[in-house]
Amino acid sequence: MKIHILAVGNKMPAWVDEGFNEYVRRMPRETDVRLMEIKPEKRAGKDRDKLLSIESERIQAALPTGCHVVVMDERGQQASTLQLAQMLTDWLASGRNTVFIIGGADGLHSAIQQLAHQKLALSALTLPHGLARVLLAEQLYRAMTVNRQHPYHRA
Repeated sequence: MKIHILAVGNKMPAWVDEGFNEYVRRMPRETDVRLMEIKPEKRAGKDRDKLLSIESERIQAALPTGCHVVVMDERGQQASTLQLAQMLTDWLASGRNTVFIIGGADGLHSAIQQLAHQKLALSALTLPHGLARVLLAEQLYRAMTVNRQHPYHRA
């Protein structure tokens, strides 16, 4: 199974890259997690809609075809780790790869929201997009350990 993570933002602090890479490194060999950073648009002199539109075009250009699209949004479905583990099982059984999309500082354009097969929330809180990357990677790893009956997750 390939898991793609499209994340608006680049030049993350070292702790973001280290945290993200730590959980990706722990993933089972048959689970290929790929991060694609989407360059955020410069904010100077542009309104929010224009920024999101430009970022939307970049996301759509990078979006792998045929994937189950999951948009990360604080207003999305709240899921437990066990529910996420079941979702991963279902996505794997469908034969489709999965792509998670994390927006930038201004969120995601409605065009990207409409592409989503599913919207998930890591928290009802608004999170910095770097932290969301690390948290998503950890939860994906945790869900995989649940599915493999590994003792990392203690319910």
